[in-house]
Amino acid sequence: MEELRLTIIGGGNIALEKLNAVLANSPQTFIKLIAIDIKDEIWQLAKTCSTISVHQKAFDENDLNETNILIVAVNDIALATKIKEQASAKNILVNVADKPELCDFYLSSIVQKGNLKIAISTNGKSPTLAKRLKEIFSETLPNELNEVLNNLHLIRNKLNGNFVDKVNRLNQITKILTVNEPIKKKDHRKRNKRISILFIIAILSVVAGFILSLVIPVETVFNHSRNFLQHLDNRFYWMIFVGFGVEMIAGSMGMGYGVICTSILLSMGLSLPVISSSVHTSEMFGSAASTISHFRFKNINKKLFRTLAIPGVITAILGALFLIKFGDEYAHFLKPVIAFYTLFLGIKIFTKAFADHKKNTGKLKYVGWLGAFGGFIDSVGGGGWGPLVTSTIISKGRLPRYAVGTSVAAKFCITVASAFNFFTFIGISQWPIIIGLIFGGVMAAPLAARLTGKLPTKGMFIAVGILVIGISVRIILKSFHVI
Repeated sequence: MEELRLTIIGGGNIALEKLNAVLANSPQTFIKLIAIDIKDEIWQLAKTCSTISVHQKAFDENDLNETNILIVAVNDIALATKIKEQASAKNILVNVADKPELCDFYLSSIVQKGNLKIAISTNGKSPTLAKRLKEIFSETLPNELNEVLNNLHLIRNKLNGNFVDKVNRLNQITKILTVNEPIKKKDHRKRNKRISILFIIAILSVVAGFILSLVIPVETVFNHSRNFLQHLDNRFYWMIFVGFGVEMIAGSMGMGYGVICTSILLSMGLSLPVISSSVHTSEMFGSAASTISHFRFKNINKKLFRTLAIPGVITAILGALFLIKFGDEYAHFLKPVIAFYTLFLGIKIFTKAFADHKKNTGKLKYVGWLGAFGGFIDSVGGGGWGPLVTSTIISKGRLPRYAVGTSVAAKFCITVASAFNFFTFIGISQWPIIIGLIFGGVMAAPLAARLTGKLPTKGMFIAVGILVIGISVRIILKSFHVI
């Protein structure tokens, strides 16, 4: 269609529907629309599309000049018949809306999933049925079909030889998809093996519990546990909820854990080294669980992981040493600086919800420097790896599942490096906070990995951004004694 010139006669709802159908499949088609009465929606569409020219006037036979294809969408059957005759005399193909007997061709209902297009036609008998079938296919066929199509395209380009050789090779590659019995047997063996392992673990646990009960009476264990829970800091229970919610965000979006936790702990008045130490120690466990889950779902690009993790670990160690050395001495200066930093990250997360997500398949450049900067700023600020690193990788057109999975795995290495330094030089304090964050994070990590790329991304970005901005502004105002 983009190589032809299209004329549409009519300016009502049917004409608008035909116009949208053409633009949806061939957006660069040159279209001339002619009608006496034209809907406002058509005028608005013409303003946004330079290939549409609208002429508010009565139809004239000269309007068929320089036309290859004609669509007639008028309510006057006599006028439609006359236009059809004039067009046929000029060898122009015609489609008359809702009049199959006057049509040289029919417009199909198109289902589009990326590069995949499926055309549905009823030969003009029932456009409504074609439309309903389009809705069914659009809902049923997953958007991931385009990824499958791209993978098949890559396979096709790698195949050498003549047509017969390529067909034989493709048969070998896809044969496993048609062989059901061996796969089922293999699955049964795996399932039986898992059941056996779980059964052995259960038996050993019972035996170990029985032996332990002989050494330490159950009543003693119960009393000590009750006393421990009664004297446990109330912040522990709150931190379980915080850890669960934050890990759900971080594990599925690839960002937000350190920023939100740092903002909350800053508002509690803790020192900067203690904040960063607590965040990285607790994050280490949730990040480990999330990394394992992403590894299971094959969401990690190994080459990208190495390029990010190695320089990130080095600068994370330097950042931890910097904070240990100057964090307490210059707390009055660094706290508002960190608050401004989390405010910046909150705004960055918020604006991501409204950013243009057009895919950019350009090559990722300076990935090592990106990892190095992200590692240092994450260690000093208690967070920020996700908004800086993960968002950059996604903005370069990498699939969210691989960008998030790889970034989470690299972040785990950086978190371990930071936590080890804090533990070595200042020890670990605020155990109720850390354990609460750990419990909540570990519970949420597997679920978050499974939900990667499936949650309403825009709503999550908006909610997280507003939360971080609100907490950061409050800390800044308190730092300057405004509140």
